[in-house]
Amino acid sequence: MKRCVLLIALVMLSFTVSAACNLDVTMVNQDPYPAVPGDYVKLVFQVTGTENPECRYVSIELLEKYPITFDPGEPQTIQVTGGTYDRDYSSYLLAPYKVRLDGDALDGENKIEVRFGTGNLDENANLKSFNIEVDDTHADFEIFIKNYDPKTKKLTLEILNIAESDVEALTLEIPQQENIEIQGTKTNIVGDLDSNEYTTADFTAVPKEGEIKVNIYYSDAINERRTLEKSISFDPSYFVSSEDAAGTAWYIYLLYVVIVAGVIYYFYDRRQKKKREHKHRRGSATLG
Repeated sequence: MKRCVLLIALVMLSFTVSAACNLDVTMVNQDPYPAVPGDYVKLVFQVTGTENPECRYVSIELLEKYPITFDPGEPQTIQVTGGTYDRDYSSYLLAPYKVRLDGDALDGENKIEVRFGTGNLDENANLKSFNIEVDDTHADFEIFIKNYDPKTKKLTLEILNIAESDVEALTLEIPQQENIEIQGTKTNIVGDLDSNEYTTADFTAVPKEGEIKVNIYYSDAINERRTLEKSISFDPSYFVSSEDAAGTAWYIYLLYVVIVAGVIYYFYDRRQKKKREHKHRRGSATLG
């Protein structure tokens, strides 16, 4: 009888311990929010129930699969002993992670998963899904040489925001390089530029035929300062100075006048010759 009572007590105790170790996980922070494809994102999870020493070793693992990856050396699993409290004596564990978001992550909610439990985690551990919010705030631009005047050395660049997001504090910089000599400032603060809008920026420069690198700086929708490098092609045959253009236009006009005058003179002279021939024939007929 005593053995039976003892067995029942042990069974009840095991159920009590098992019930007491009740773990749960919530995601309490995402930074930045929303996350940006290709950039880092910090995630913080809160594990409750760790205050119970009966849980022994409490483990949480953020699974590495699309759309997140870990840098080498970054831990995926965080483990503490049961009865552990946070530094501020709260009865939970905070598990922070720093991961990189896939560059092709889709806008909106992206699913991630954590595995948690006691002891070493395996496929039978608890699995819970969360969503991280993603917004591709990267911008992209098309940039061209709109005009160049060799006499004034005025170089005008035209830039178009081809992304879906607006940008602020757009700045263009032509860094030191072989194919262009900048005279004056190498930067031009353009300002804000909405999606599918364009603007221009002027520089004083002496470019050479070939590729010219341009650095583009801008602040995105989450106020992150970003940089792009673009290349533009310069062909001097497409550009003449305003004076040369005026001279060429005057030369063409003068040539046109000369040609017209020559044509008029040709027909006038031809008409005069016909008159003289006609008069000569009439005189010859009269004498005969």
